[in-house]
Amino acid sequence: MTDAQYTTLPQWPNAYPASGASATLKLFNEDFIVTELPLQLPSGEGEHVWLDIEKNGANTAFVAQQLAEAAGVQEKDVGYAGLKDRYAITRQWFSIYLPKGETPDLTQLQHPEFKVLSQSRHVKKLRPGDLQGNRFRIVLRDVTGDRNAIEANLKAVASHGVPNYFGAQRFGHDGGNVEQGRSMLAREIRVRNPKKKGIYLSAVRSFVFNEVLALRIQQGLWGKTLPGDVMDEAGRPTGPLWGRGRVIATDQAQALENGVAERHATLCDGMEHAGLDQERRALVASPLEMSWEWPQAHQLVLMFSLRAGNYATSVLTEILRTTEPDRYAENESAAVE
Repeated sequence: MTDAQYTTLPQWPNAYPASGASATLKLFNEDFIVTELPLQLPSGEGEHVWLDIEKNGANTAFVAQQLAEAAGVQEKDVGYAGLKDRYAITRQWFSIYLPKGETPDLTQLQHPEFKVLSQSRHVKKLRPGDLQGNRFRIVLRDVTGDRNAIEANLKAVASHGVPNYFGAQRFGHDGGNVEQGRSMLAREIRVRNPKKKGIYLSAVRSFVFNEVLALRIQQGLWGKTLPGDVMDEAGRPTGPLWGRGRVIATDQAQALENGVAERHATLCDGMEHAGLDQERRALVASPLEMSWEWPQAHQLVLMFSLRAGNYATSVLTEILRTTEPDRYAENESAAVE
């Protein structure tokens, strides 16, 4: 794909040979259970009320709206650390800014799609990214294919991790946010809504990162370190989240990253002028405490944790091909980060 158009997402390559297997994902909400791993727990004092919430069939923004209404505050006073899938059972923390007056008992709030498990006060608002990661329990049904091939990929993923691609959710329906972002950066369209502008910039930035990672895999560099790579604190090579400033990679790594930037000049130049600063992201996502079992011949249950910003879809893609019931295709689910 070049600068010409971004109307469809490319098929970014996998790290491991395809198992040829397939399965059904999210046949029921309870097939996809996500538990948020918080950075900290509420202290019991402060101007913010923190809520431990379990939701079933609702997206994060909807729950935030309901909490704002129940507490009598504006939506901007409700915070959360990350978006969670709608068609799943997820447990996550929300915060509400309530500095004065009597604290409402929101554990009494009745709603068919979520329940408040507990509440406590804390000194700060929850903001995006304020989490260690997420713990997953995923049931894959109607599994077809060679179990030995599936097991081989499961072991490879557990041992060596997966490409840390941004998931398809990041790019909107059919990847449309990337083309919208290109049009915005090329000044073909004007986007006044700050939230939409942020979504388009995020999609464009994520796309360029995925292109760098894909090129490394295509060149046989999966699991390898290039001369000039920038390593993260865990010793893993990183790729660019594009913005202002020089690419801090050097040598062969810098040449590869600059080559991708030249292919997508409108995107990269536009991000620099939009005021984004260069950042780095690990090229490898490592599932933690990964285990699996076969409770039935055609049913596979996976359990693992991922750091904040990593996608469960990146793990599943390396194991087998999944399809979801049609009703999910009609609704864009939020990224689990």
